Amino acid sequence: MHKAGFVNIVGNPNVGKSTLMNAFVGERISIATFKSQTTRHRIMGIVNTDDMQIVFSDTPGVVKPNYKLQESMLQFSTSALQDADILLYVTDVIENPEKNMDFIEKVQKQTAPILLLINKIDKSNQEELNELVALWNKLLPTAEIIPVSATNKFNVDYVLKRIQEMLPESSPYFEKDQLTDKPARFFVTEIFREKILLYYDKEIPYSVEVAVDEFNETNKNITIRVVIYVERESQKGIIIGKQGRALKKVATEARKELEKFFDKSIFLETYVKVDKDWRSSERELKNFGYNL
Repeated sequence: MHKAGFVNIVGNPNVGKSTLMNAFVGERISIATFKSQTTRHRIMGIVNTDDMQIVFSDTPGVVKPNYKLQESMLQFSTSALQDADILLYVTDVIENPEKNMDFIEKVQKQTAPILLLINKIDKSNQEELNELVALWNKLLPTAEIIPVSATNKFNVDYVLKRIQEMLPESSPYFEKDQLTDKPARFFVTEIFREKILLYYDKEIPYSVEVAVDEFNETNKNITIRVVIYVERESQKGIIIGKQGRALKKVATEARKELEKFFDKSIFLETYVKVDKDWRSSERELKNFGYNL
């Protein structure tokens, strides 16, 4: 008997969805930083054993959209409700359970089993946790509630065990040696975006998109040309920095990460271009791989 299924991870921004995904898959599939809206796409991470395949799906944090990019992000999250064999709704001990009732109402209508993970329990105490569990019991009465700590790996193995027990019987959906549904170029852009999120302040990271113009791989090395798109000339100046120092730092950090990720030498060229209002342009967003 072989089991397989889609386990979709949803929830508000900054609750630890990507960190949990990486803990389940055992690889750095989703970028996980302290800034909200880090995940912009729906990213699959696949766990295989001889008699089982779990297809995890990390989704963007649920936000009320202010522009086309956020509409696409919300669509990724909403679509995850429709094709889940098991839904992992992730919250934490900090956020207000009633923060995004529109989305919770959609979750309430789910027929798929729901595991509700209360993350970051290391930042709470037993009394506060009991109150949260009672609140979530009222909001999602059909969900099984499991307190977890993604960073400390507390209860991560137990969640995996419950998923394995609940998975439907099915043949595998992907090849057994496949780790994700995304191509190599996708992870180049994600790693670059992570470094930009960590290195620049305020709105700059949210005005940036990254594209790979060239990706040539040999047995020993990979040559990559990356273009960082911004919306304004002033942002281009900030990304490059005085005498190019800021861009050099980001490119160096990204190259080190890419060499670890691909286990090869990386030759990297990085450019910055202005693409006015790309976040609101349907054509541009489609070019960057967003569903609209």
